[in-house]
Amino acid sequence: MSITIYHNPDCGTSRNTLAMIRNAGIEPQIIEYLETPPERTTLKDLFRRAGMTVRDALRQKGTPYAELSLDNLALTDEQLLDAMLTHPILINRPFVVTPHGVRLCRPSELVLEILPEAMNRPFTKEDGEVVIDDKGRRVNK
Repeated sequence: MSITIYHNPDCGTSRNTLAMIRNAGIEPQIIEYLETPPERTTLKDLFRRAGMTVRDALRQKGTPYAELSLDNLALTDEQLLDAMLTHPILINRPFVVTPHGVRLCRPSELVLEILPEAMNRPFTKEDGEVVIDDKGRRVNK
């Protein structure tokens, strides 16, 4: 099964998402998007397939979002994409692509919507929160 994760190893949510994929017995293609940003067409396709607008996919926390006045509603999608391509930290993460769909996995458990293979394997996040218990039941949906 081909799975791709647009990953930031410094992000706990991204690390937990990657760990859930691996817990399902799958080694995904990992794209560290800060090092290798996706092209404009790839970003547009990711957002479209995830059912998101460009604005929905903008990350605000820990980014130059405010400095660049990206809250200005007059900015077009193309202008927002320009900002994301110039400052990849503005791309929210992690995006995961599977044969079952594309999701921005915030929270990380959203990966389970597009990764049914993970549902029967116990998983606990790095902070100790149980996501799937030892009986294969999802906890705190």
